[in-house]
Amino acid sequence: MSNSFSNIRISWWGNHFVDSPWPQASSTRRYVGPAVSHGTPPSATGRRSVHRYASHASRPLATHSAKEKDYYENTTPAIRNGSWMQTNTEAGAMDVFLNKYRDNTTGVISVFDRIIFKGYLPLTYPAAAEKFLSRRNILICNFRPFTKSQTELLKTHAFKLAQQANRPYEYKTNVKCKDDFARAIAQRDSITDGLVCVLACNEENHSFGMRYGKGRPILAKNSPQCLTLYYYYMDRHFGLMHIRLSTWLPFNVQVYINGHEWLARQMASKNIRFEQVENAFTTIEDCCRAQRIADKLQTLPWEKILHAFARRVNPLLKTILHGMEYYWVIDQAEYATDILCKRLGWLDELYIKWQTHAAVCFQAVDIMRFMGRQRFGTSKGPVITDVKVRPSVTRIKHRVRGNWIKMYNKNGIVLRIETVINRPGEFRVFKIGHGKKPGYFQAMRKGITNMHRFATICLRANSAYLDALAQVEDPTGAYRELSLLCEPVKKDNRRLRPLNPLRTNDRNLFSAVIRGEHHIHGFKANEVAALLGIAYPTEPSERKRQSAKVNRKLRLLRGHGLITRHGRSRRYRVTEMGIRHMNAAIDMYEHAIPIALKKAA
Repeated sequence: MSNSFSNIRISWWGNHFVDSPWPQASSTRRYVGPAVSHGTPPSATGRRSVHRYASHASRPLATHSAKEKDYYENTTPAIRNGSWMQTNTEAGAMDVFLNKYRDNTTGVISVFDRIIFKGYLPLTYPAAAEKFLSRRNILICNFRPFTKSQTELLKTHAFKLAQQANRPYEYKTNVKCKDDFARAIAQRDSITDGLVCVLACNEENHSFGMRYGKGRPILAKNSPQCLTLYYYYMDRHFGLMHIRLSTWLPFNVQVYINGHEWLARQMASKNIRFEQVENAFTTIEDCCRAQRIADKLQTLPWEKILHAFARRVNPLLKTILHGMEYYWVIDQAEYATDILCKRLGWLDELYIKWQTHAAVCFQAVDIMRFMGRQRFGTSKGPVITDVKVRPSVTRIKHRVRGNWIKMYNKNGIVLRIETVINRPGEFRVFKIGHGKKPGYFQAMRKGITNMHRFATICLRANSAYLDALAQVEDPTGAYRELSLLCEPVKKDNRRLRPLNPLRTNDRNLFSAVIRGEHHIHGFKANEVAALLGIAYPTEPSERKRQSAKVNRKLRLLRGHGLITRHGRSRRYRVTEMGIRHMNAAIDMYEHAIPIALKKAA
């Protein structure tokens, strides 16, 4: 363990942090506070509603509209075993994985990882900026000199803050990772609280430029290179964080925090023992209690906290910007679910199979649909799945339209599933109606008021991903059972043809049915038809003919016991035998046969 980093923690929390048995990690730390008896955890059946619209939700369910009923039944979070849980479907999804590997895991913790907030003043569009200059009797032709004068004020303020705290102010142009550079300074100087450093550099920022207008110059959006200030703080609540300030109008602000660092400080203050390697917890004394603490992160008064950070670095809010406040949005949110393993090596044995299964069977659109929500809109972005190996981490990432879900093997001891939302408009949230106006769904926005919804969606995606991984078995035994699919069967006195795993049509049918999102709410015939490229024409007789074609395919799968029907509904779900056999068929074609042919050659 790095001595400089341990000094940071020891000076803050006394001698509770001791040397760790993880010599390969430079940022390992352990908190071994006094043993605390936490008593018996609450009953698994204990639940209470924590929905923000409690007064509205307290009405009898019969008085709600159909959309409202669906919303409260499927999206209202509850607390179980002391931690925030999802609906029964989602909780069960994660329980499938945890129950399967109970003997090899010690617990699970879900918390925000990286969160990037951005603040915007009401000056972000040209008309507002022109009005702002006009009220201060500043000609548009003098926009550039005015902006440069404000840049000098902000630069002088940054230099004074650094000088008062006896911290460095440095102009850097060739630093690859500013966070690592600032962390090295904090370790070197044993900074435990307060300003670490101020870094200045020239970067592109949203601003304005002058253009020719009708009889006078006008402002237009532009992205010039201008002085950008990075204030790095070792905050007593959030750990190492930074505030990025653009020194040109409209003076946008960015705030970066890490949820794991915040949780580490909260657990230490509550005397919960834990061990942390880099950015992951490898051991937590009481995961249920830690989860209750982690769920408080999205309920913090973020608007007040972010306003305080902005006033700290932007003195113009007291002068020319007096009376204005930043509007805060979540620019990027990473929500991680970590499965803590009991011993080294166990995760490495299974991770290769999980990684292969994810690359072959999962589609990147699952990051939208794992939680039972479909993408809407007509545009479809590129779908990319990639694998990257780092010194202590192996990860696979599914990306689509700016959102992605990742799986990590961190140091062979922590399995992390992490969902990242950059474009929340791909998801919909239910907006409750007022009076006689019914509720409706709308695209989710980036406002910080949706932070709890960010967590709900990401947790649902992580849980569904784990549920899909829980279905992965060693395909060797299933290979032997595939011969059963190659035999005809009888159902309702009707003979059904055999299935051929090597036949393209049958294999495509397997791939369409076994998709990850179907593990949650099942699937309908029209969904399978769309995945198989079968279009329903408008002409009634032809439409009936195509519908019968799809139903025959599903009847064939039902006859072989690969899928079953949900009661009297029109939805189907994949059976355990179907999961085993169809995954084995896909795995055999994609991997086993090519490897055998390669060896034979």
